[in-house]
Amino acid sequence: MAPVAGAALLTPAQRTAWLRLLRTDNVGPATFRQLLNRFGSAEAALEALPELMKRGGKPVRITSQSQAEDEIAGLSRYGARLVASCEPDYPDHLHHISAAPPLLTMAGGANLDWHRTVGIVGARNASSAGIKMTRMLATDLGERGYTVVSGLARGIDTAAHRATLATGTIAVLAGGFDKIYPDENIPLAHDILDQGGALLTEMPLGWEPRARDFPRRNRLVSGLSLGIVVVEAAKRSGSLITARLALEQNRDVFAVPGSPLDPRAEGGNALIQQGAKLITCADDIIETLGSADPGRSALFDRDWEPDLAPETPPPSEDDKSRLLSALSSTPVEVDELVRQSGLSASAMQMLLLELDLAGQIEWSSGQLVALKYA
Repeated sequence: MAPVAGAALLTPAQRTAWLRLLRTDNVGPATFRQLLNRFGSAEAALEALPELMKRGGKPVRITSQSQAEDEIAGLSRYGARLVASCEPDYPDHLHHISAAPPLLTMAGGANLDWHRTVGIVGARNASSAGIKMTRMLATDLGERGYTVVSGLARGIDTAAHRATLATGTIAVLAGGFDKIYPDENIPLAHDILDQGGALLTEMPLGWEPRARDFPRRNRLVSGLSLGIVVVEAAKRSGSLITARLALEQNRDVFAVPGSPLDPRAEGGNALIQQGAKLITCADDIIETLGSADPGRSALFDRDWEPDLAPETPPPSEDDKSRLLSALSSTPVEVDELVRQSGLSASAMQMLLLELDLAGQIEWSSGQLVALKYA
């Protein structure tokens, strides 16, 4: 993987602190970055958390030093490693998506081309024709120098990975590194690593994947890719979620047309009607991706990270009431909240941190925030 300009390795102590902070209750990617921005380091943020929790009015479990060290040791036994977003091994394409994971668990992939990447997704109950098409597309893309990304699911994902074992493939997991799903693809995961491919996940060791974790995985499949190919997909399927996420990330979306009589073709055909590029061979994909650049998008907004001095005084209870009055269940831009409430950016950041740690708000697309209702 080519080094990222300005990237620097974390020390073991810093890596442990990053892991402790990220594994703390209610600390997602956006909150993690705001804590680092506010306090300057994960170590300082961990020291400040008890007071933030007290102000938020809800106790939060902070991951202990020993828990973090145990996870790191456990990952090493699987041949996996934690890679931080500031380090050279972190996939560069993920720097251009919202809410990118601050830490990834990764194994393998040292010799892959992480810049020329194509995601291939589709139905778990794929047809024979869909499997054949997937193998053809993936094989041709691999032979043309592209690394194929998918989610290790049954059907289309499995076919895409198997077709590119020799040329390079990346499998994104929905669960922890030791909880590969489905079980039948554990041998495939080993084959991917044995032949120079990569496995990665943002989930902790021991995490059993739940339904809500698969869309999180899908955003990484699309985020790692220059474009997403949908081979077969029902009208409501995870593959269409991946395509939608790809569009939000300003990635190219391709779809293989199918028979109107086959429910597995409904999603792909609908994507084509909505503007996805119809493809019949790998050349159709390569022609479009030749000039693709994940950082080109004017639509991309970085997660809200105001530049604040660490000595900024804490906001008052009156400030908190004004923010809560401005918030609702409808997501709104933080800058708009600043305008509506009249609060300073520094007060806004601290209050959102407190509410986030208390589980009272939720973020979407890194920029929009809303009240969370039980």
